[in-house]
Amino acid sequence: MAMGKVLGLAVVGILTALLVERVMVFRSKFNASREVEPVDLPNCHLIKGIEAGSEDIDILPNGLAFISSGLKYPWLKSFAPDKPGEIFLMDLNDRNPRAMELRISRGFDLTSFNPHGISTFIDKDDSVYLFVVNHPELKSTVEVFKFVEEDNSLVHLKTIRHERLSSVNDIVALGPDRFYATNDNYFSDRILRFLEMFLGLTWSNVVYYSPTEVKEVVSGFYSSNGINISPDRKHVYIADLLAHNIHVMEKHANWSLTQLKVLELDTLVDNLAVDPYTGDIWAGCHPNGMKLFFYDPENPPGSEVLLIQNILSEKPTVTTVYAENGSVLQGSSVAAVYSGKLLIGTVFHRALYCPL
Repeated sequence: MAMGKVLGLAVVGILTALLVERVMVFRSKFNASREVEPVDLPNCHLIKGIEAGSEDIDILPNGLAFISSGLKYPWLKSFAPDKPGEIFLMDLNDRNPRAMELRISRGFDLTSFNPHGISTFIDKDDSVYLFVVNHPELKSTVEVFKFVEEDNSLVHLKTIRHERLSSVNDIVALGPDRFYATNDNYFSDRILRFLEMFLGLTWSNVVYYSPTEVKEVVSGFYSSNGINISPDRKHVYIADLLAHNIHVMEKHANWSLTQLKVLELDTLVDNLAVDPYTGDIWAGCHPNGMKLFFYDPENPPGSEVLLIQNILSEKPTVTTVYAENGSVLQGSSVAAVYSGKLLIGTVFHRALYCPL
């Protein structure tokens, strides 16, 4: 009898120790104790009309910026839970650029539009395609649009669904009908997602999609998030949100990827934008992920923007361009530049325009 009690206490003790260890690791992955040191940019202002997020931004070489807005996602705050998502356009060549909602062609279900990561592709005939990660009813699809600049509209071309595209976060277009996409979780169920994060499972991945082939090209991430490609199309950059790093991958002729290096950082890296002229990487980051996922309006999530230069070198330069505690901008998820102008987007809050 006494032996049974001792064994029972031992089991309880072991389980308690394991739980405490998991909680400590979980808090570490989410940078739960980190407070950001403010880094200000002069003359920034919030963009009028964007009130419920600007989760991803992609800027064309001519200065037209596409902005996804209105994301509803498990465990994340939404300031407009009953309003469909939108795609905004800004012309950064204007002296005072404004955000304008793009009209989407008939036949597309706008009521369930829930846009996440986006990517553009310019074809040989100068046609502009916009790829949008969509979560209708919290499932994952990729919507392909053609941009019609003459009337500022998007013509819906197709919806892509595939069992390998199960929990898509971000996307980088490789052609008019092919792309890489990150799955930020292995599971799609809300509770199983939390357990996946809490247990520290490295089951998320990157998938290559084309009409003739769909395959996993790399895996082993805690939460593969932002993805982008170098200007010469030879390297792919993947942000692992909960590992606080960026993976540099070499792209091969058969679209497979092999890892070259990992850049370790002290923040939760979300989306990545690449300067087409310099190759510099701009990263929207979350200094404290606990504040992002467990939202408290009295203690909102902060914002952080990193500039990464010469990432292929032995010692890349990492500069904090902007950081603040959430009093202006909550939950920065992306930063993109064009001609000395910086746009900073957020998961569910506002968007910021800053001349550099």
